[in-house]
Amino acid sequence: MTVPLRRNRDYTLLWVGQACAEVGFSASLIAFPLLVLAVTGSAVASGVVLAADAVAQFVVGLPGGALADRWDRRRVMLACEGVQAAALASLVAVLLLDAVVLPHLVLVAVVLGACRALFEPAEDASIAAIVPDDQLATAIALNSARSSIGQLAGTALGGVLFAIARWVPFLLDLITHVIAFTALLFLRLPPRRVERAPLRGLGREVRDGIRWVARHPEIRVTTLCAVVLNLFFSAFYLIVIVLADQRGVPAGEIGIMAAMLGAGGLLGALIAPALHRALRPHIAIAAVFWALTALAPLTLLVPGGYLMGAVFAAMALFAPTANTTITTHQLLLTPDEMRGRLSGVMNVAVGAAAAIGPALGGVLAETLTARHAVVVCVIGMAVVTLFVTVNPTLRRYPGRAHQREEVQL
Repeated sequence: MTVPLRRNRDYTLLWVGQACAEVGFSASLIAFPLLVLAVTGSAVASGVVLAADAVAQFVVGLPGGALADRWDRRRVMLACEGVQAAALASLVAVLLLDAVVLPHLVLVAVVLGACRALFEPAEDASIAAIVPDDQLATAIALNSARSSIGQLAGTALGGVLFAIARWVPFLLDLITHVIAFTALLFLRLPPRRVERAPLRGLGREVRDGIRWVARHPEIRVTTLCAVVLNLFFSAFYLIVIVLADQRGVPAGEIGIMAAMLGAGGLLGALIAPALHRALRPHIAIAAVFWALTALAPLTLLVPGGYLMGAVFAAMALFAPTANTTITTHQLLLTPDEMRGRLSGVMNVAVGAAAAIGPALGGVLAETLTARHAVVVCVIGMAVVTLFVTVNPTLRRYPGRAHQREEVQL
């Protein structure tokens, strides 16, 4: 008899530990650029620190997925949590001593970004090992809810704690990583064969992961579509903030507007398991594309930050269902020894789009009016939405019955 997910000891340990870590991460994420500005007075320096984090994630992403398949995944996660806690402890210490310097901030950002790039493939691959196939979709949806909760709570705490003292949000992040590390100490993963191959073979293993993604049409097509959608939505998000500022929306109201995106994602994650069961896979995937394309133009029409935030919340509602449908199928299709590399490829592809998107949004906002820049992004989203709607591979996207057959084979 299958144990209910809420009584799955190992999944609960992983979920609770990482929920705490998500809160701390979001708190320090908003505090980091504020800290750099306070220390250096330079917006360029703030950008360099944030870029260092993003570059580290990008560089480590693909080999990190291969290492998650090669090494003991629990030890990888433990090492990442421990190293992040040590990096944050060093940051808290220099802040208390008033001895912080820019190179140290860059180094901490690199360490944190690299550890996340290593941790995520190990966690993604582990979920399929500790959760039964018929509960995997619910587990993935709950992980989306976890991220939304962390973003909402951490973002709210980060600014408040930074106002108390510069080191406080980073102390919170340190404490939450210690909690996550402790939870992982009690995590039990099914035994698996661990490779002892030399690191010089890592490049070949990375290429094997990329070929695995490229060889499966539904993974290849959904990845391409997700990259394009993330690119234009990330640009759109920045442009709408610029548009709100031009309209004279107060900064506090803009903050609430941005937070409502996370609130919509949280609500969407809660209803994702039911929608995943009720909707055909193609409809579940296409719904988020149509929602973004149809709702984005409303930001040009509605007045005030609160109504624009409501549009943001509605746009985020169907994303967890699409993510649940896609990720569940990919994990069930992919053999265990390849799941880390699958996650690494996905994270790098989608993360690159999310990183380039704001730069695209900045260029559009500088060269066009904000309204025209929104229109450009809507056109980009509309093109990929039409492609998703008519693409034969996505229209034949495998359902749950087909996924069970693939697992049995």
